[in-house]
Amino acid sequence: MDKKMSFGARMKESVRKFIVNLKHRPQNIPLVMLVVTFLYFAMNLTHISDTTAKINGANMGLCGFAVMLLSILSLVCFGNSFPKRKPVNKPMFILMFLMFGVILWADTTYMGTVYAAITRPENPIAITENTRYIALAYNNLSVHRVLLIISIALILLLPVYSKLIRKINTSIEVAAGEEMAEIDISGED
Repeated sequence: MDKKMSFGARMKESVRKFIVNLKHRPQNIPLVMLVVTFLYFAMNLTHISDTTAKINGANMGLCGFAVMLLSILSLVCFGNSFPKRKPVNKPMFILMFLMFGVILWADTTYMGTVYAAITRPENPIAITENTRYIALAYNNLSVHRVLLIISIALILLLPVYSKLIRKINTSIEVAAGEEMAEIDISGED
């Protein structure tokens, strides 16, 4: 890039290159959302682990483990679903959506167990300052489900917005070559 370009021209060129990259690989949009979803769950795993240890309900640990494992594996399946310059790998695509279904089921089951533990008639678990992590875990799983549903929507709508992205004009205006002399291609000296 020319060092004499103004800041605005450099920004415009950076945005143009970004859009050109999206034109070639529009699946990067849902991939980024899937990574954000995974990181959100992973960064809040402490609250979920503490809640599992406190409540110790049926299959809570298994649900937390399944969400973590299948989140990582769904990223791998996503990468294999969209190979470069090839059509969508349908078996990997279907497997990825099966994993998404299990993740949503595990989140919902875990949240149901937490809700049952804090609302049961005999010996309910009270949410105090010391057990605040239970409410945080419940809320984190709610947000995780929403983020996963947004990721699924972005994957399913990929054909729609990839066509829209391809319609964006990213060509560069080249200065006309009026002052160029006629090129002799006859090979005679």
